Amino acid sequence: MTDKSQQDRVLIFDTTLRDGEQSPGATMSHDEKLEIAEMLDDMGVDIIEAGFPIASEGDFKAVSDIAKRSKNARICGLARANYADIDRCWEAVKHAKLNRIHTFIGTSPLHRAIPNLTMDEMADKIHETVSHARNLCENVQWSPMDATRTEWDYLCRVIEIAIKAGATTINIPDTVGYTAPEESATLIRRLIEAVPGADEVVFATHCHNDLGMATANALAAVAGGARQIECTINGLGERAGNTALEEVVMAMKTRNDIMPWRTGIDTTKIMAISRRVATVSGFNVQFNKAIVGKNAFAHESGIHQDGMLKNRENFEIMRPEDIGLSGTSLPLGKHSGRAALRDKLEHLGFEVGDNQLKDIFVRFKELADRKKEVFDDDIIALMRVGEDAENDHLQLVSMKVVCGTGGPAEATVEMEIDGKDVTATANGDGPVDAAFKAIRELHPNKAHLQLYQVHAVTEGTDAQATVSVRLEEEGIIATGQSANTDTVVASAKAYINALNRLLVRRTKSAPGTDRKEILYTDPAE
Repeated sequence: MTDKSQQDRVLIFDTTLRDGEQSPGATMSHDEKLEIAEMLDDMGVDIIEAGFPIASEGDFKAVSDIAKRSKNARICGLARANYADIDRCWEAVKHAKLNRIHTFIGTSPLHRAIPNLTMDEMADKIHETVSHARNLCENVQWSPMDATRTEWDYLCRVIEIAIKAGATTINIPDTVGYTAPEESATLIRRLIEAVPGADEVVFATHCHNDLGMATANALAAVAGGARQIECTINGLGERAGNTALEEVVMAMKTRNDIMPWRTGIDTTKIMAISRRVATVSGFNVQFNKAIVGKNAFAHESGIHQDGMLKNRENFEIMRPEDIGLSGTSLPLGKHSGRAALRDKLEHLGFEVGDNQLKDIFVRFKELADRKKEVFDDDIIALMRVGEDAENDHLQLVSMKVVCGTGGPAEATVEMEIDGKDVTATANGDGPVDAAFKAIRELHPNKAHLQLYQVHAVTEGTDAQATVSVRLEEEGIIATGQSANTDTVVASAKAYINALNRLLVRRTKSAPGTDRKEILYTDPAE
């Protein structure tokens, strides 16, 4: 193994705020996007794809504000192959110290049929639009969408055109997660060998996880010569998701003997951003998820525990500390003070100011009065509560539920709606249904419940329940979360949280705009 300082550098291109946010229900608020971007910047991500500026005014403002606040990372925006998109993208990213325009077009036979362009017409369009982007920005990335299903000769042709037009990075997307690792490595290697000018640009890989091979495909592409990996935190993304940042980074760090490449990522910050993205997106990390799952460093069987006690390396190829875990789970109690809570938060990867600590401490004391012991996962759940309260139009004041075997459940809900207290009572098929119906009576809406999910944060009958609710209304999707030792209360608060987010999104979304459909439309230039 060569010295790390002499190894090839692999750039990490994070698209959590763009491709990751396109997961149904994963839409983040403006402030949440700024916060995630700052965390990505601090952990050493090389390029942050901050959004799709022409998709909406909200997207444009988020990309623009992230560009203005960036410290080290290059800020990138996505643009379709037309002048309007590219101009809008440049207006958003031009404020960054380091910027990039990322423009793309679908080149496979299936994707060429969407705009109904011939091969020659598309080739001309690629030359025109990449040239236009390069005239605005010195750093241009070009992607042939669905590259892995594009004819070989045509793929080589359009990549050569993009390079001659001024592209500095050529990204090869496996848009539908179709390829396999051996193919991924071979494709990159052959392109670098065959395309004139390939040695003058950086080749990148963008893999989806439809067949569960995104991480393997990305690392194989690097073995083939790619020097940029596009990825997201927790593998967030459309359908089965994208390559997970934490997986490729830790794979290269842990198996540097066979993958002799390095990144600029501070891996001790991985756990904190993983938890934060899970919170703001509403997509909980599965327990057995590689690197960041709750069970990734848990050992229950007797043989494993005995081996761990004798030597941690028997069953751990990474240290919890390497990704920002303290390695302990010592509980706090109702007698614990602010200093102990702050110390615990720091061990869990959360940095909080004095005012935020004061707010969290109040919620911690309330929880400690209901629970004998407050564990790490309880503290993490507390961080999710009340984050949007000061901007909420709808707030739960009180709730009373009557349920049992004798008849339909009944819920009486008191809410504050824009400063006015209102109350309603409703019956339902169970306490949660009754509570939701009472809320709908107080705040009439046409939102369809797409997801209702409950999981216990810790063990025991006094465990906090974390509830996720996903709502869809006229094409707008929003997710709400809440945690409480009372499952019905957590459900009502999560539902109200999702309604508040719907209100915000309805206000900020451009009329008729759909972030999924915009990828496949081509406005007049």
